[in-house]
Amino acid sequence: MDMTQYLDLFLEEAAEHLQSFNQNLLILENNPERLDLLDEIFRSIHTLKGMSATMGYESIAQLTHQMENLLDKLRERKIILNMTIINCLFKTADFLDNMVDCVRSGETVNLSVDELKAELNSLEKGEVLLKPETRDINRSNDVYNDTEINEFESNVFIEAAKKGLSTWKLVVKIEQGCVMKGVRAFMVFRNIESIGEVIKSIPSVQDIEDEKFQQDITLYIVTESEKGVIENQIDAISEVKLETLVEIEIPKQEELGSIIETKTEKQTALATDAINAQDKKHRIHQTVRVDIGRLDILMSLVGELVINKTRLEQIHETKEMSGLNDTIEQINRITTDLQTVVQNVRMVPIEQVFNRFPRMVRDLAKDLGKEVNLILEGKETELDRTVIDEIGDPLLHLIRNSIDHGLESAQERLKAQKNAEGMLKLSAKQEGNQVVIAVEDDGRGIDAERIRKKALDVGLVTETQLAGMDEMSIMNLIFEAGFSTAQNITDVSGRGVGLDVVRSKIYSLSGQVFIETKKGQGTRIVIKLPLTLAIIQALLVKVQNEIFAIPLANIDETTSLEKQQIKYVQEQPVMVLRGKILPLVFLKEILAVPGEEAGADMYVIVVRKGEQQIGLIAEELIGQQEIVINSLGKLLTGISGLAGASILGDGRVSLILDIATLF
Repeated sequence: MDMTQYLDLFLEEAAEHLQSFNQNLLILENNPERLDLLDEIFRSIHTLKGMSATMGYESIAQLTHQMENLLDKLRERKIILNMTIINCLFKTADFLDNMVDCVRSGETVNLSVDELKAELNSLEKGEVLLKPETRDINRSNDVYNDTEINEFESNVFIEAAKKGLSTWKLVVKIEQGCVMKGVRAFMVFRNIESIGEVIKSIPSVQDIEDEKFQQDITLYIVTESEKGVIENQIDAISEVKLETLVEIEIPKQEELGSIIETKTEKQTALATDAINAQDKKHRIHQTVRVDIGRLDILMSLVGELVINKTRLEQIHETKEMSGLNDTIEQINRITTDLQTVVQNVRMVPIEQVFNRFPRMVRDLAKDLGKEVNLILEGKETELDRTVIDEIGDPLLHLIRNSIDHGLESAQERLKAQKNAEGMLKLSAKQEGNQVVIAVEDDGRGIDAERIRKKALDVGLVTETQLAGMDEMSIMNLIFEAGFSTAQNITDVSGRGVGLDVVRSKIYSLSGQVFIETKKGQGTRIVIKLPLTLAIIQALLVKVQNEIFAIPLANIDETTSLEKQQIKYVQEQPVMVLRGKILPLVFLKEILAVPGEEAGADMYVIVVRKGEQQIGLIAEELIGQQEIVINSLGKLLTGISGLAGASILGDGRVSLILDIATLF
């Protein structure tokens, strides 16, 4: 049986199941007690296994079958979930993504799964679980290698060592027959806290209070007491046995410096690799799932259109013109409704893009040794499919910059009296016929003074130009290509890496991008995009004998102008509009339209490019109209100032101006 006819369906559903797997695994990492998440993950993997076996992708089926075995043991609580298992499942998810990518690109799925299957099998049998009594934690840099310890806790141990305190890891075991495990655990905490401070417990204090643990409790403590004192505190409690007591050796300051330096050298490469890998793995398949209700409406409208077409044919044959106006009105109503429904069919929730980022943020934060809390808001906001497919890369750049250069390390944040965990918020909402997307962090912000200095160093602006720029204009310099080519990555130049690409892409989507920042408090980058790129509201203007369309989204207002009102500042034509100087541009000149000079009366279309307003001069305003954007074709793609073309009601072609690239 030929299964290739089902390939598109397999790829789409496989991507959905892997996305669900990643999302649930991220939540499970922080909520290991939630069996419902394990059930969801199991269902995703089970379905993927069945699909792969049906399609004949045996290696995918074998790997998912081995995952099923491990997940089944976890669901039955025959083995306990830990970071080793979590990391292995994430690694397996990445491997499955690569295998599905091979299928998508038409390559043979020849990736070997034997090693990963063996690792899953070992975890299933409990052979490589992290047993506290067998862990070698007595190494000088163990605070960086122990998967049970995060960077913040490591920093606490380092600070304790500077004060002359010792860090110990102890594992206590409550006897099997003990009927009040929670009470015994409380006594352990009470005795230990009398001689030191408990930094971390495994399981958590809440789980211990609820008696959601087996017999073992692992504690990391900071104390000035000797080993014998700690042993006495545990021995004083009945039905509790001290299994392990090991002192963690903290690196000396000079050793610590070399470790941190080595990590810093690798961070940029790790960040880039993580992003490139995620970008490759989450390519969105070019399909749209449509609500059946919308299709029913579409079918009904097409049926009405066919009826009215037949009615027009009858009018043509019988020459009875009395019903013509009524029929035309009906067709006008139907086409308007059709346009609305088709536009809605193209609309896709931005959730498809947002869902790419939690896993990427988790991996990138881990690689960079930072703690990041990602907040997603407005995932239900809908955008045109074309915009959805293009907006992913700019958001990827912005999120990478926020984590890599915006958010500080836990240690820096604590010194600045902030929470150790940095906040990164990605939000979307609809405002009129636009969608507003914001990437916000509570990091170090951007220093305007350092931007000034950097811009001068790389020759982007002169001292004279800087003197005439407000703070917003100075901030916008980080979107310049020259600004992001700095050789030395600093807080400022690093923040600008890739932002010229972001602006170019947003402008190509007829959007706008703004930046808001406060030094030491954070940065917010706002993107405004049109709901759809297929049908837009535009103002038709006449330049000589040519008609051009300007998108209404770029227009602030229109006004009339007499020739004698035009003034010149440094040979640049300007006008005074409500007390402000407005630069003017003659469309006839910039578009090289042949013809006579403009008359005494002209019209000014005030358009906005970023934060700047410019007045476009045309001879005549025809009026507002809804137009369909058509591509200019491969030969004319990329012409500055033109976004496409539209066919008007009289059959003439009108070029659509792209304000972002016109000047």
